[in-house]
Amino acid sequence: MRETNLRKTTVNGVLWSTLERFSVQGVQFVFMLIMARLLVPSDYGIIAMLNIFLAIAQSLIDCGFSDALIRKIDRSVADCSTVFYFNIVVSGLLYLILFIVAPRVADFYTTPQLCPVMRVVCLSIIINSFAVVQRALFVSNVDFKSQAKASLIAAFISGITGVYLAYINFGVWALVAQALLSTILNTLLLWFMSSWRPKWLYSWESFHELFIFGSKMMMSGLINTIYINIYPIIIGKIFSAEQLGYYSRAQQFADLPSSNITNILKRVTYPVMCKVQDDQELLLNTYCRLIRMSCFVVFPLMLGLSALAEPFIVVVLGEKWQSSAHLLQIICFAMMLYPVHSLNLNLLQTKGRADLILNIEVIKKILGVVLIACTAPLGLEAMCYGMVFNSVLSLFINTYYTGKFLNFGICDQMKEIVPSLFLSLIMLGAIHITVISISNPLFSLFVGWLVAVCIYLVIALLTCNKSMRELIHLLKNRK
Repeated sequence: MRETNLRKTTVNGVLWSTLERFSVQGVQFVFMLIMARLLVPSDYGIIAMLNIFLAIAQSLIDCGFSDALIRKIDRSVADCSTVFYFNIVVSGLLYLILFIVAPRVADFYTTPQLCPVMRVVCLSIIINSFAVVQRALFVSNVDFKSQAKASLIAAFISGITGVYLAYINFGVWALVAQALLSTILNTLLLWFMSSWRPKWLYSWESFHELFIFGSKMMMSGLINTIYINIYPIIIGKIFSAEQLGYYSRAQQFADLPSSNITNILKRVTYPVMCKVQDDQELLLNTYCRLIRMSCFVVFPLMLGLSALAEPFIVVVLGEKWQSSAHLLQIICFAMMLYPVHSLNLNLLQTKGRADLILNIEVIKKILGVVLIACTAPLGLEAMCYGMVFNSVLSLFINTYYTGKFLNFGICDQMKEIVPSLFLSLIMLGAIHITVISISNPLFSLFVGWLVAVCIYLVIALLTCNKSMRELIHLLKNRK
């Protein structure tokens, strides 16, 4: 009965989380296509230069308290109110620091326009801090329906605003207005939909209890955030805003299937698995299914996107963005293992092993920085190949700890991964053979994806693929 309830909760959560993620991403994607034709790559490059400051600030504001609140089953009013006021105070201090250093950042990139843009964009840090607790409570209750409504409304209104401003030649400020308006609307809507309101109390006891777990999650998240954004920093500094624009578009498209699908599973299953963290067998069985099904979906999407990167970029963004295509081909291989990395850490997080997660991130990022130092002098493409190599190394590091402490190591996980990888490689070969002689980008894209879907699904059915059977079973019994 417990496993049945867990499955129902997970499936409903995944369905609503998927709706939220991909409806919002779909709306943003459409508006991005329109704006990409109205703006130039350097406009996106300027915004990409600021991503590290926004991401680091968000990690420090949250301080891992969201994960700590979700994991704590018996959370109190004092816990939530303490996190709320802590976030607001820290966000205000961080914004003040970023406001002061904005001219130095502009000098570093030799881009004067970056100073006023940074001071306006970073206002989203303060605005976001007002909704951290609401989001955590929605996630804890596996309520992604409310978040879907808020995110979709915010994305639609802010997207229309951004397109209009881009059309009347506001340039990079169209992207600034879109991002800031989206944050404001999303925060207001979450407050309106949530019944929770902060009380006038602050508990140092609650802070200390949450901080013990949350601080380690914050440090691991901060290390990961800094590492991810090292690439835009180096590209923006060594190369140019235009090349950073090409890289950021390629990274965004690679993230779309991989990160989004994984994050949907991760944020739904984390609160669900926290409820059964004491049942080791049920926990590992649930995790095995997640690994299988996420790889079954993500692997063909990533390899298919890699194979069709050039016609995809030309059709979607236009020929002026064609330089992004080869970068996208490489990055797709680095991102295809993202589900395995993320879900391994999610399993350790469920068991409260934030210390191990921190150790893993430190080891991986040290190796990653070494790779960046070795590949950056060789060019932008070499840096992308370094990302692929680092992703493979990370697989062994992540699975080492789950194998040691949870008896589910690299060999066990490869058994779940290999069938989907094998099917995806066959599909990749079929795409190349089919579209190699097609010169029209739109026709090439259409035929390539048609072949990919048919080949992959037919072989999966003929070989009675386990992940395929599980997905069909879940869809049939989703109610």
